[in-house]
Order: sequence, then structure tokens, then C-alpha cells
Amino acid sequence: MHFLSEQTFNGFYFLAPWLVFAPVIGLLINLFFGKKLGEKTVGIVASLAAGTTFIVALLLAYSVSMNHGEMHSVKLAEWIHIGALQLDWTFRVDSLSTTMMLVVSGVGTLIHIYAIGYMHEDVRFKHEEGRFNLFFVYLNLFIAAMMILVSGDSYMMLFVGWEGVGLCSFLLIGFWYEMDTLARPSWANSNAAKKAFITNRVGDFGFLLAGFLMFWYLGSFQFDEVFHAAPEIAHSMPWVIVAITIFMLVGVAGKSAQIPLYIWLPDAMAGPTPVSALIHAATMVTAGVYLVTRSAPLYSLVPQAQYIVAMVGAGTALFAATIAVGQYDIKKVLAYSTISQLGFMVAAVGMGAYVAGMFHLMTHAFFKALLFLSAGSVILGLERGHHAHAHHDHKKESDSEASRHRRSQETSHSKHGGHDSHEEVFDPGDMRNMGGMRKTMPVTFWLYIIGTLALAGIFPFAGFWSKDEILLDASLHFPVVYGLLTIAAFFTAFYMGRQIWMVFFGEARSDPAKHAQESPKMMTVPLMVLAALSVLGGALNLPFEGFHNLTHWLSYTLGEMHGLPLNLQVAGISTALALTAIFISWLIYGRNPLKAGQIDPLKKPLGFVFTGMENKWFVDEGYGVLVIKPFKWISQFLADVIDWRFWHDFVHDTVIAGTYNWISEIALNRYADQKGIDAFANWLGDATQWLSATMRKVQNGFVRSYALSVLLGVVLILGYLIFK
Repeated sequence: MHFLSEQTFNGFYFLAPWLVFAPVIGLLINLFFGKKLGEKTVGIVASLAAGTTFIVALLLAYSVSMNHGEMHSVKLAEWIHIGALQLDWTFRVDSLSTTMMLVVSGVGTLIHIYAIGYMHEDVRFKHEEGRFNLFFVYLNLFIAAMMILVSGDSYMMLFVGWEGVGLCSFLLIGFWYEMDTLARPSWANSNAAKKAFITNRVGDFGFLLAGFLMFWYLGSFQFDEVFHAAPEIAHSMPWVIVAITIFMLVGVAGKSAQIPLYIWLPDAMAGPTPVSALIHAATMVTAGVYLVTRSAPLYSLVPQAQYIVAMVGAGTALFAATIAVGQYDIKKVLAYSTISQLGFMVAAVGMGAYVAGMFHLMTHAFFKALLFLSAGSVILGLERGHHAHAHHDHKKESDSEASRHRRSQETSHSKHGGHDSHEEVFDPGDMRNMGGMRKTMPVTFWLYIIGTLALAGIFPFAGFWSKDEILLDASLHFPVVYGLLTIAAFFTAFYMGRQIWMVFFGEARSDPAKHAQESPKMMTVPLMVLAALSVLGGALNLPFEGFHNLTHWLSYTLGEMHGLPLNLQVAGISTALALTAIFISWLIYGRNPLKAGQIDPLKKPLGFVFTGMENKWFVDEGYGVLVIKPFKWISQFLADVIDWRFWHDFVHDTVIAGTYNWISEIALNRYADQKGIDAFANWLGDATQWLSATMRKVQNGFVRSYALSVLLGVVLILGYLIFK
């Protein structure tokens, strides 16, 4: 055993760079050779790359465990050495970083495997088979960027990964940027990608300001050096640490979708479903929670900043949960659910309950990935049913002249040689087109039920343990946060119950729902693994004596922490509220299932309240009025008035070009050229003519004149010689 420990200490840490190398090698292979390898090989290469990252993360976590939580730095290369700034590209291996590595690479690998089956069908439904390999290139790049983020030994290296996942989200959310359908025009996909990118740049500006202050006052970006210098600065200039932590919160709000920068995440549903799962469950959105947890030594110095973080998280959790109640798109409901659950995590780390926040981050990765991928299974099931039904109809009518004419009309409106116009109108993500799918997709149904119960916090699923740990911490020290999160938990159970009744129960409300087909094992097996994790994930940190495993593990990095015992009152209240919410959802949506074309039963009794939830409380419209419209006005003013009328017309045409023309025409042409150079040239001509006329008189052609000239010349020469 001693020999194994020594081998672990000396042999496994050096693998840290392979956290990034493995996915980069995978994406390079698929980028350059993907079209020759074929879909199956491309998927295997990408999945193996992600799986290798997971194996490396396991070995690194084992190394940390065998060395009793000791942090180890692995230097890869010198990076930035400028004056006092000495930064190397160094991987930080400790209990916190390895936890994130395992979550990102583990769930990410399952998503890669699922995506092989999903994208095989999705690219064919969109008639874009050639882009299969590009999707997996982006997925591997996402894993590589996220690994840089969680393994960096400095805020600067973390920021590189931070920007990397921002780029990947842009590429993946807008993956179908050119796919133009009647149900969803291409600009909606590209706008969603731009919205995510720009919103995150706003958040990143806050992160940059925090970094500038950090280097100016703390003298470094390296974690240990920053944390060592912070207490002295906090004592002499507390506002510096407050400013750093608040500016970090701006970055967190952008990356982890908190108020007011959450608006990009629901639109991120424009990307393929595996993207939604990867972004929302395991990677990008958890980066902000990790940043606050990693910066715990800074936040612990400024309780006022901690309270602000906690309130932002709690407010976001409740606000987003209310919006989810009024959504009809199956992935949009889960998107607002993600924003809400991220609010739980941010509130937890803001309260200083870092273990509770990380615990919920892990369990949420399990059940939210399960839900998103199951939603993708549902959507593809409807797509299969839709195409099968459409094919059947076309086959029946194939001999009719009207059918041939209709197909001709539809083909003329189709894009990329793809869907006909009838197919394009159908929205497979709209829950109002679903119903009764527990019969046609039973495997997906039961997997979805497991994810729903975990998200709702029902015992004994993973979400019950992690959510209640956050609620318990809040109840002890932050009563307002506890109240907001408890109400948010009630809404969570309600909107998930609503979704279950609308999607899987009642009668099918569309022909595609009647003909929906179950997904292949390539998709359902990863879902089963995630379902098992959603059931058993609570064992990571059970609130019983001797079972606080995650608390003990993270204490290596975050300092000594003690796990809280199970509080039956808090757990009982949250469970009772969740069950009540599910029961109410059954009364409204389950007892009398929706019929085709029926409006939402809550629309009439709730009136403007439901209208607000349905329209996302008009936040996007508010941004349009307060931000986008003024921005466009300023842009148009700058372009039309400042750039064109002032700079182009006045400065360029009038001042510069006009002055140049005046100088050219009046000063140079009329005076310098005509009255100066031309006059001088004309005088030379006149003088030459006069001289020529004078000399012509001398050359008169008479010999006596020439003899006289010679005589005078001789006299002059002799006279000159005599007198000299």
C-alpha cells in the first residue's frame, strides 16, 4: 500500500496537462480527418477524448486523496514574465479543482456519447450531414476550455478558460445559424448566439475590473499570493476587497446567468440539445459558482459582499422559477429552471455555505443533464413521428396531380434542399404539440420522471439532499434568503409537474405525438447512467455522522468545515411544499389534460400575472427599451450625424477636401502656377524671342558686315592685349 501511495504521488500528477491535451487532440483529429473517418469514428474519437479527460481527473483526485488533500502544482511552461508579474502556465490539483474536473469530464463524456445518436438524426432532419464532425470539434473544444478554467493556478489562467467557454457557447448556440425554417428563422439562432456572447462580455468586463484591482493592490494573479496579501489590504483599505468581490459578482452574473445578466441563457436553447445539457448542466454556467468558491478567502473578508451575492442568488432563484411556470417550450422550461437552480448555488456560496453550493452543483449536473437530454429524446421522438407521418401522407397522395403540385410549391420554399414548408411549421419543442408520450416513449418517460423528482427535491433523490442543505444553511443565518429559496422550491416542483402532465399524460395533441418513436440505446443508455446518479448522488454528502464525505473532501481546500445534521423541520417543510405543488399541478394539468388548441388553464384565472410569466415578465422588452433602443439610437446618431454628416460631409468633404480644392485651385493654380510659374515661363519665352530677333539682325547675310565684325573683333583683342 505504501508503494502504491508513492507511485500515486510521483506518477499521477504529471498527467494534469492531459486534461487539456486529450480533448485538443480529439478535436484536431476530427477537424482535419473527420470527413474521411465517418460519423461513428468521429463520435468515438470525441467521446474517447472526453473519457480520457475523465480518467485523468480520476487519477488526479486519487492522488489528492492519497496525499491527504495536499495541493500540488504542475508547471507546464513559462507564460507571462513582465517586471513584477511572473505567471506560469500551471495546473492546480486540489480537492476543489478535481471535483470540478470530475463533474465536467464525467457528465461531459456521457453527453458526448448521447450526442452521437442525437446528431446522427438531427443533421439528417436538417439535411446537413456534412456538419456532424464539426459539432464534435466544438464539443471537445468546450471540454478543453472548461478544463483550463477549473485547473488553472491563477485568476489569469482561469480567465483564459472563462473566455474559451464563452467562445464555445457562441459557436454551439449558433450552430444552426443558417438553418432557416418557418417555425424558427435563421436569424433567431444567430441572434441567440450573439446575445449570449455580448451578455457574457458585459459580465467579463466586471471580471477584468476585479483583475485590474487585484493586480494593482494585491500585486499578483496567483491564487495563494492573492489570498496571502488580501487580509492586510482588507484591514487597511477594505473597499478594495469589496470592489474586487462585487466586480467578480458581475462576472458571475454573466457566466452563471444571474440577475440582471441571465437573459442569454433561455435563448441558448437555439443550439442542439446536447449543447443545452453541456452548457446548462456541467460546464459554462457552473463557472461562476466555482469562481466564488475558489475566491472564498476573499469573500470571507467582506461579509457585506457575501450578503449581496446571497441575495442576488436567492432573487434569481425565485424570479426565474416564476417565469418557468408560463413557458411552453420544453427546453425553455428547463432553461429557466437552470437559472433558478444556479440561484440556489450562488446563494449558497454567497452565504459561505461553499460545500452546500458545490454539492448542489454536482447533483444538479446529474439531474439537469438527464432532463435536458431526455427532452432532446422527446424532441427527436416527435421529429421521427412527424417525418414518418409526413412520409405516409405523401405516399398516399403520391399519384395525385394536386400532391405533385403541392410538393413543387413546398420545394420552392424549402432551404438547403431540406424540410418542406409543412414540416417547417411544426415545432417539436412545443409542449402543446405533445401529450400521451408515456405510451410511445416509455423509457424516456421513466427517465424524465427520475430527473423531475430529483429536481423537485423529493426524497430520496439527489436533489433532496443538496437543496435541503442549502435551505438549512439559509434558515440558520439568512432568513430572507431562506424565504425566497423556499418559495422558489415550491415553484420548481409545480412547473416540473406541469411539464410532466403536459408532455407525457393525456391524449396526443398532434399527429407527430401519436406517431412518436422511442430513442435508440446510444441515447438512452447515457440517460440511464445519469438517472442512477440522480438517484444515488445524494450519497456524496449525506447529513449523518460519518457520512459528510464531500464536506471532508472540500475541507482540504476550503479549510476546516463541519457538516450540518439533517433538520427534519426544514426538510419536512420543503418536501411538503414540493408534494403540494405537484398535487396542485395535477389538479390543473393532470386531472383534466389539455386538449389540442386549448389555452393554458392558468391563463384566465391568473390574468396579467400569467401573462407576465408567459412573456418572461417583459424583461427582454425592458432591455429593448432601456438598452437596445438607446444603443441603436446612439449608433445611428454616431453613424449618420457624427460619422457621415459631420466627419464625412463637413470634416472630410468641406474642411479637408474643400480646403484642398481651394488651395489647389486658387493658391496653387491661379497664383502660384498661372501668375508665378506660367508668367516666368512666358517671360523666358518672350526674352528668347527678343534675343532671337536681335541676333537675327546681326546675321544679315552681307560679306562686308561679317568682315567689319571680324575687324572690330581683331581691334578689340589687340587693344586688350596692348593695354594689359
